[in-house]
Amino acid sequence: MKTRGLIIITLFLVALSLLTEAVAETGYSARLISPRAGQVLYPGQRVRVEWEATLPNTQAAGCETEVVLSLDGGTTFNTWISPQLDPKARYFYWTVPNTPTNAAMLDIRFGCEVFYPESRSRQTASPFVIMPTAGQFY
Repeated sequence: MKTRGLIIITLFLVALSLLTEAVAETGYSARLISPRAGQVLYPGQRVRVEWEATLPNTQAAGCETEVVLSLDGGTTFNTWISPQLDPKARYFYWTVPNTPTNAAMLDIRFGCEVFYPESRSRQTASPFVIMPTAGQFY
């Protein structure tokens, strides 16, 4: 009986793995529209973050889009700046934090819980600047 259960679980995991690979091959990509490459932003400024995206052909539940900020030119992305968004969303409003950098960059991510792995779309062609507040140096 244990062997039968193990076989069923193994087959389920293999099927899930194949489904994930097949869905992943349909592709996801995003292109940032705003902020533009080289744009200078200021702490406290309210900015419309906007992008175009090509979503994979999936009917999976639990899908979302998130936008993550890098302050070091894309070496690390560890500050989520958006809530979990509907995958069809193409913009949200963001209040720029007081984190001065000459190398701010965004990563627009898409995923569907266990059915579609989180896919990243780092916007390396669109770095922007966050200026320091008066009297602050970086």
